Amino acid sequence: MNAGYGLTVRWSLEEAPADVAGKLRDYVVGTSMAKFMFLDGLAFKTWRMVEGSWFEGTYVFDQAVYRDDFQKEFSVGAAESAGSKIIGSAPVLVEPFEVVAIAEGPEGFRRGPGPGTA
Repeated sequence: MNAGYGLTVRWSLEEAPADVAGKLRDYVVGTSMAKFMFLDGLAFKTWRMVEGSWFEGTYVFDQAVYRDDFQKEFSVGAAESAGSKIIGSAPVLVEPFEVVAIAEGPEGFRRGPGPGTA
């Protein structure tokens, strides 16, 4: 069995407003997490950010068909997505990938907000 079918969606933050990192954190924790907890075929999603550089959604789906369908649907409205509106620009990368393996460490897999939202 394959470990998963991934999709990366990345935005540049280089031209984004100075307060964008906080707005992205608030949106992810306040709205986006709940939305993706019920997306068909999604095993997990992470939101990653390097302030002033980039913001990214990384998705791992159970089956390729779920990933491919999500990518098609997202790509149509990517420039108008919530992330694009907050950042002020469309994603610079929408890229499918293979998840070669997933290892869960001794601390376990946790869900919830990251340290920047505390």
